[in-house]
Amino acid sequence: MGYSIEVYDHNFEQEVLEKSYELPAIVDFYAVWCGPCQMLKPMLEKVALEYDCVVAKVNIDENQYLAQAFRVEGVPDVKIIRNGEVLDGFVGVLPEPQLREFLANCDIKSSLDEGLEAIRQLLLGEKRTEAEVMFASLLTKYPLNRRLRLEAAKFYISQDELGKVEELLEGIQSDEPEFFAQAQAVKALLEFKKECNHPSGESELDRIFSQASCLTVAGNYEEALQLFLKIVESDRSYKKDGGRKAMLSIFELLGNDHTLTKVYRRNLMTLLF
Repeated sequence: MGYSIEVYDHNFEQEVLEKSYELPAIVDFYAVWCGPCQMLKPMLEKVALEYDCVVAKVNIDENQYLAQAFRVEGVPDVKIIRNGEVLDGFVGVLPEPQLREFLANCDIKSSLDEGLEAIRQLLLGEKRTEAEVMFASLLTKYPLNRRLRLEAAKFYISQDELGKVEELLEGIQSDEPEFFAQAQAVKALLEFKKECNHPSGESELDRIFSQASCLTVAGNYEEALQLFLKIVESDRSYKKDGGRKAMLSIFELLGNDHTLTKVYRRNLMTLLF
């Protein structure tokens, strides 16, 4: 895990150039009056918490010598320094996925990403106890990280530890658009789990809904979508349009670009209209 620091003309060499022999430095040349700089700021703050690097912030208005030395013409201007030399950089604001890709191409690694990938491998090998230990360790290290909390919540649903799920989702609010929709989808997954554990009725549609809920929790999304679509076709009023709402929740879990989302969203639209 790295750290963020404000640097100036007088300490840049010590705090950035010398440190870059130990950790790569991400130098953010910014200005207080710059709107895009304010957009990039929270993303770089996340990077400082997740990645093994130094995020060095340089106010160009207060440090004109540095701005001139690095030929900064527009802000934000981000430069990657390793072993005392500029390795790469970009001007402007990158969306977070592109920022992460850029850092990966610069061989700047996220301890959190490495931990989540290790957990994925453990789960593929059915090593759920080891995965739970690693989740606990990462949550101790990154207690406020939304991406981690969402992944952990999905894991604890599969473990039937539902109390932990509600605690993990509790702090994710509607003013966090990047994560709020995902949190709502995980809450829906929690409801699927409760329905799977305790079916709500004994009718044929109740049976289908419960079966589809269990399939969703197990990750068999296509079979689940087929059954929920069948409910929509049979009775829109069932559970107050519960079949359609369930499908929308699965779309959110999978993401808009997933093949199943595209296919079944089209199938749902065809059925409805």
